[in-house]
Amino acid sequence: MQNRRVPTGLRAVVFDVGETLVDESRIWWRSAELAGVPPFTLMALLGAMIERGEDHREVWRILGIPHPPVAPPIEAVDLYPDAVATLEAVRAHGLLVGIAGNQPAGVEQQLRAAGCAPDFIASSTSWGVAKPSPEFFDRVVAASGCRADEVLYVGDRLDNDVLPARAAGMWAAFIRRGPWGHVHAERIEVAQADLHLETLDGVVRALP
Repeated sequence: MQNRRVPTGLRAVVFDVGETLVDESRIWWRSAELAGVPPFTLMALLGAMIERGEDHREVWRILGIPHPPVAPPIEAVDLYPDAVATLEAVRAHGLLVGIAGNQPAGVEQQLRAAGCAPDFIASSTSWGVAKPSPEFFDRVVAASGCRADEVLYVGDRLDNDVLPARAAGMWAAFIRRGPWGHVHAERIEVAQADLHLETLDGVVRALP
């Protein structure tokens, strides 16, 4: 995938959580076990919904069971191998580092306990607004203390990450990993991403 360079005026990089910093495989597998659903059934349904562009949270309705009340917590083992090193390298480059995604309560503490040490962490639950709402990305910009055009947002989805970040006036990096990343990489809208990544350390290589 094409990888360009980001502008010299960049002051902050903000990362999505699921399938950007965190491999959610174990979490979904454990959710299936807690719900009494064969993990392969849950994974297959999720994949079909992602391909169709449907809200993956509706998977529980399709299965005919309640949404698990508490998601398994994120642990250090769930972080992608390049996650912590990339956060540290971006900060060492003199940029502010943030993490913000659609996540349940407690994710801030879980990520810090897992080894992430950004300048700020926020979730849709703590902010009371979720992606792809423009308000979410307004909050990202406000939390960074920068102008929108000084912020790069990194995520694995076009609908929730790249397109709304670009609409907010931010720079956007698309990483092709996880189910959304591989499906969305085949869509024409992926050309709207300023950076196309295979691994997170591509962010560091793209810095001026």
